[in-house]
Amino acid sequence: MNPYTVLGVSRNASDEELRSRYRELARQTHPDVNPGDAAAEERFKSVSEAYAILSDSEKRAAYDEFGDAALQSGFDVTAARRARASFGGFGGSAGGGNPFAGADLGGFEDLLGGLFGRGAARSRGRAGADLEADLELDFLEAATGGEQRLTINRPTANGGSRTETVTVRIPAGVADGGRVRLRGKGAEGVGGGPPGDLYARIRVRPHPFFRREGRDLYVDVPVSIPEAVAGAKVLVPTLDGRVIVTIPPGTDSGTKLRLRGKGVPDPSGGAVGSLFAVVQIRVPSTVSASTAETLEGLEELDLGDLREDLFSS
Repeated sequence: MNPYTVLGVSRNASDEELRSRYRELARQTHPDVNPGDAAAEERFKSVSEAYAILSDSEKRAAYDEFGDAALQSGFDVTAARRARASFGGFGGSAGGGNPFAGADLGGFEDLLGGLFGRGAARSRGRAGADLEADLELDFLEAATGGEQRLTINRPTANGGSRTETVTVRIPAGVADGGRVRLRGKGAEGVGGGPPGDLYARIRVRPHPFFRREGRDLYVDVPVSIPEAVAGAKVLVPTLDGRVIVTIPPGTDSGTKLRLRGKGVPDPSGGAVGSLFAVVQIRVPSTVSASTAETLEGLEELDLGDLREDLFSS
């Protein structure tokens, strides 16, 4: 994999250019934006892996010097330089190819042993399988992010398994059904191969009054008849505390009052969603005689035929 090609940037791209390009591609390919699209998910993985390489100055320098070989598990830059010198020098890999091309590889087993660890020359081994595990979160935990502990059974290289507890960093705004990747926490590799990855599948428990649609939140706000008619200022819950919302005079039930930036964060770094306070006018189940007289007086208001649209075609 050539990370520069994956991100579509030049080799002299600045850190800011890399960050900007990654955010753009991540927003386009994130599984939350493309539910059920396996190709987009694979593309998102590739983009994330490429950015992880190029955003790390040491990994980027190693890749620029040794190409794809530097991406192998256990690669030792110092050993690689010694090996290159001992073989009288060999071509670099600015194009991301084989840095040992054209070298006299009579001692190739020793060379691989130095670069990738003992036994690498005998076998590249087999990578461990990826694992998946469900991780249940409260609604607010998924919206605001944080850390959770997850206990899994990891298959070992000898065919057994062991119980291990890992820490999962939850990105703010992760959606129900989303996945969080933990590199190297899958099954162990065989014959010296690298371990697989662990994917924590997110399951979000419903909230008692917040509803989520994409990055937006909705909350029903009960309002009395006098508040709806005359207008009022009411307290509304948000993810980060209560705020005061103005109910305009004459507000109908079902009216949505938008609070920008009070919704759910975007795990890919995009804009935060909005919170919609949905007005729900509440009427009393019982009224006094004096209240009933007052309500009868409201019948004098000319509101037209309120149900005319129900029968028009």
